[in-house]
Amino acid sequence: MNITKQEIDNRIALYALISRLMMTEVDSEFLKSIEESAEILNLFPNYKDWEKRKEFSNTILKERYLDVDFTNLFLMHLVPYETFYTRDDQMIESGGDNPLMNLYDALAFRVELNEARVISPDHIGVELEFMYMLCDALRKAFEADDKGGVEELLLVQQGFLRDHLLNWAPLFLINMKKESRTALYHDGAELALEFILSDYEYVCEQLKALA
Repeated sequence: MNITKQEIDNRIALYALISRLMMTEVDSEFLKSIEESAEILNLFPNYKDWEKRKEFSNTILKERYLDVDFTNLFLMHLVPYETFYTRDDQMIESGGDNPLMNLYDALAFRVELNEARVISPDHIGVELEFMYMLCDALRKAFEADDKGGVEELLLVQQGFLRDHLLNWAPLFLINMKKESRTALYHDGAELALEFILSDYEYVCEQLKALA
């Protein structure tokens, strides 16, 4: 297998990071995890140099700027749901009626809608968390030297990225970057967009190598 554990670990870390950023408001623990890792902080270059970050504590940043931006982006002005972009009537298909629920159920992925700031399982944060779960399962198959399992999971990831995330998330993320009022969410949108595009290419390459 050409795939390496380091590559899988990097994918797990990035999906965890961007899904958390888009699921609900940041907390001090999340901000601390960015600040304490030079590697992660470098993924947010504008945030790294953001004047307000140097001027205020994380608590003030969160309450005065970041929470306001999250509300603006995810709850008020933009619609972070796949069905809004893919249905002709732009209606959000919420709860168990959403076609994604069948896929999530088949792979034992539990969506706790009430714990996150989401109303439907096709929220961008939930879809990114699903990719995180698939990458974590891939790591287990890789560590068990289960080549069939690795290939199967890569196929599921390829299909999910192609048929779901890449079908609508780039448009949302471009709008998110444009509408963001803080460096954190501006950089987060750019990071997520670049990562899911390159990750799809990576998955396709790995499947070619396994063929």
